[in-house]
Formats: sequence, C-alpha cells, structure tokens
Amino acid sequence: MVRNRAAVAVVGLGAMGDPIARHLLAAGVPVQVHDLDPAAVDRAVALGARAVAALRDVGRGADLVVVVVPTDEDVRSVCLGVDGLLAGCAAGAVVLLCSSVRPQTCEAVADAAPPGVGVLDAALTGGVRGAEAGEVNLLVGGDGGVLAGVRPLLEPWTKAVHHLGPLGAGQVGKTANNLVHWAQISAITEALELARRGGVPVPAMRAALQDGPTDSRTLRELEQMRLTWHAKDLANTADLAERVGLDIPMASTAREVMARTTVDDVARLLADGPLRPGGTG
Repeated sequence: MVRNRAAVAVVGLGAMGDPIARHLLAAGVPVQVHDLDPAAVDRAVALGARAVAALRDVGRGADLVVVVVPTDEDVRSVCLGVDGLLAGCAAGAVVLLCSSVRPQTCEAVADAAPPGVGVLDAALTGGVRGAEAGEVNLLVGGDGGVLAGVRPLLEPWTKAVHHLGPLGAGQVGKTANNLVHWAQISAITEALELARRGGVPVPAMRAALQDGPTDSRTLRELEQMRLTWHAKDLANTADLAERVGLDIPMASTAREVMARTTVDDVARLLADGPLRPGGTG
C-alpha cells in the first residue's frame, strides 16, 4: 500500500496501461488518465481515476507520468511539442517511458523535458498476464536517483525493477529480452514439429521438455502467447545490432519463422496436429 498522496498519470489504457492504472488505484494512489478510446477512459474513471482530455494537462499535478503507447511515433506525438504532455509537467515530475522504443526516442524526449523534469525509460516485460497480476518486470535506464524517488509508485504494479544503466539502457535490455523471447518460440515450435513428424506426440514431447533443462516459462505458456509485435521487436533488434556492429543470425531466423507462425498454427501443433495447414514446413 502506497501511504503518501503522490499522484500518477497514465497515458495509454491498452492491454498494459489499463491494469497498471487499476493496480495503482487499488493501492490508494490518485490516478489521472488519458487515452484516445473513451470507453477505456470511462472504465478507469468508474474505478476512481480522473480523466484528462488534453495531453498538455496530463502531467499537471502528477509526480509520475507513465507512458504506455505502442510505437516510437506514438511516444514522440504524446510527449513532444507545445501540446505534448511535457509542456504541462512541472519540476520534480518524472516521465516513465514504458513503450518498447528505440533508445534515440528516449533521448529525444529527455532532451525536450523542461528543467527539473526527469525522464526514465522503463521497458516492460512479463506481458499482459504479468500486467494483470501486478507482476511486471521493469528494465530501467536513466538516473538512479530519479528512479529511487519513484520506486514507491512502481511497487503496486511490478514484481521487479532492474536499473540497467543510463537513459536508453532499459530499451537495450528489452531488445535483448525480445530476442530471447521470439527465438525461444521459434525453436520450441520447430522442435515440437520435428518430434511430431518423428512419431512422438507433441503433448508427450512437451511434458518431457518441461522436466529437463529445456524447461522455460515460454514452453509452459506457449498456448497463451498472442504472437504480436514480433515484427517491430525484431526490427528494433536489427537496428540496435547494426548500430553496435553485431551480426545476429539468430534474430534473422526468428524474424523469418515468426513471420509465418500464427496463434492458430501453435494451437494446432499443441493439439498434435501439423504446425501449418497441410503439414508443410
């Protein structure tokens, strides 16, 4: 339970932002919200949040502004400009960029922040289920002192908070996380299809893998994976790899595999059918 009356603004009430707002409200934190979807705003207001119509007013009176929108372009649109949320933030406020974006986008927001307004990039891992459970894992980049000041406002909706380094480090960490995530899904589906074609039932093979060193949360929760954002995530991986001069064949393979893998494919495979219609590779 957060015992002070610090206020939080949440921009973006989608699959991640909505449960973040709910957990904050349940912890007794005053929350103000902004979203393009009136229904999402109404749901938050029904739980006790205050709706803010104009972006430049979102940060007024907020100690922490949590930005959870999908893309780099969305983050820039929300934060920057005379009508962006930064225009209304007062000294002492902190903007937490929870979107999966490029480090350059975080730097652009920090460069535009008014004096005394802190900016942290805090990429989310744990997915929608983690957000619903209030067990998000945060990968944070930015000033450690600024992070320490807002930690009490992170506790109601996180399981762990990792400070990885300066601004942008959280996004680097999320990019590394995403490479592991999509590569795991690619390898697991391919391995299960290989076993199926070799005459081993997929449920039996999956159970065996779970009892060995190959076990993972991804393996256990494969049917719950929504398989969204792989194109964006792996494009960000390619962009970072190019900037640091690293060849990433695993990411290239995952990009190819995920482009032709759907939720229906995975469901069919786990039911011991072919990974793709017709049984082709």
